[in-house]
Amino acid sequence: MSMQINKSPPPLMWIAGIAIILFSVVGIAAFMGWIPSSIGNPDNKAAPSSTAGVKAHTTPTYVASHKRTKAICAECGVIQSVREIAQPGNGGAIGIVGGAVVGGLLGNQIGAGRGKDIATVAGAVGGAVAGNEIQKRVDTAKRYEIAVHFDDGSRRVFTEANPPAWRAGDRVKVVNGVIRSNS
Repeated sequence: MSMQINKSPPPLMWIAGIAIILFSVVGIAAFMGWIPSSIGNPDNKAAPSSTAGVKAHTTPTYVASHKRTKAICAECGVIQSVREIAQPGNGGAIGIVGGAVVGGLLGNQIGAGRGKDIATVAGAVGGAVAGNEIQKRVDTAKRYEIAVHFDDGSRRVFTEANPPAWRAGDRVKVVNGVIRSNS
């Protein structure tokens, strides 16, 4: 009669396994954007983040005075800033499946018996999430936000897909939602 003794893995193996899992969780959280960024944005002081679609006043405003004054052009203004924005792409099946396969293969290398099965499943799930996030970052597109400070004191942000010719300080006029030169 032979008795089989189930021996627990050494403590160093447990520590290494837990460290790998924690490292993977932190990496996935960073990819998913769950961990806040420490990069500041000095241009966004108290301005609303998105004012696209808000119409500016179209009637001229007159200053009450005895002197003849010039009307303020509500459509005229100055380019305040031009920013390039990275727009993340959409994840897809290629990233999910590829990540799951790689994660499953790596997880299969850990442990034995039931632990190996759990590591394989955990690796496949983690790999699928990471693969999806990697595909989003690979498919990133650029867009450009142009902030215009109008003569009437209002501010509007316009979004364009192509690099604009405008620079901060350029005088512009907005006609039917399109920025035009006003020099």
